[in-house]
Amino acid sequence: MTQISSALAIAAAGMRAQSSRMRIISENVANANSTAQQADGDPYRRKIPVFQSELDKATGAQLVRMNKVSKSQAEFRTVYDPAHPASNEQGYVKYPNVNTLIELMDMREASRSFEANLSVIENTRAMMQRTVELLKR
Repeated sequence: MTQISSALAIAAAGMRAQSSRMRIISENVANANSTAQQADGDPYRRKIPVFQSELDKATGAQLVRMNKVSKSQAEFRTVYDPAHPASNEQGYVKYPNVNTLIELMDMREASRSFEANLSVIENTRAMMQRTVELLKR
């Protein structure tokens, strides 16, 4: 029974981690075209989830969790728009260092990982139900 508990704990931890990752990706996409509040200021900086392995003492399984969220140090995009209120003295506006295509690919990967973990939980549950049915006979 501990192997079943471990499988469920690992899959649930994976779902939590991917859910957190999708939340951060959504935030990045939502802010992809925002600008700074004042002229020559820095806009939104892309966030990157950092995961860590941890031991579940109850099951002895290695689980994953989001350890922290770091900020990308990549350069900001600049666009020449001297009429924009956030433009600098040269007329350039800084935009976030978020590439929506990369974010959408990351979102797809996170979604598929979430679905895979959900499938593990559903299959484990089905195996447990079949075992109970066999024991009743």
